[in-house]
Amino acid sequence: MTAFTDFVTELLEGFGPVRIRRMFGGAGVYAGEVMFAAIFDDALYLKADDALRAELAALGSAPFVYQSPRGPMEMSYWRLPETALDDPDEAAAWARKALAVATAKAAANPKKRRGA
Repeated sequence: MTAFTDFVTELLEGFGPVRIRRMFGGAGVYAGEVMFAAIFDDALYLKADDALRAELAALGSAPFVYQSPRGPMEMSYWRLPETALDDPDEAAAWARKALAVATAKAAANPKKRRGA
């Protein structure tokens, strides 16, 4: 895809295998079938709940914000801390937290099966 997506794949090797799929001008980062992170403008954003959002904000992280016709819209994805970009172990720890958030959200909101 891009040099940055290759970098993310390599950065998260200690986390486990990830799959990156293009979407909406960016890319989704998946562990199995669960999207736990997103890439926009060569930055990695992690799926966050209130607790993870507070941890990330305390480290100076910010949410992904896009411009909609109604104005700026904040997403539930927060930027990976800068220190983790140089530390695969730290990046893997953040990825595990984001995967736990994304998995819990998916379990709370199961998709309806087609034809069911």
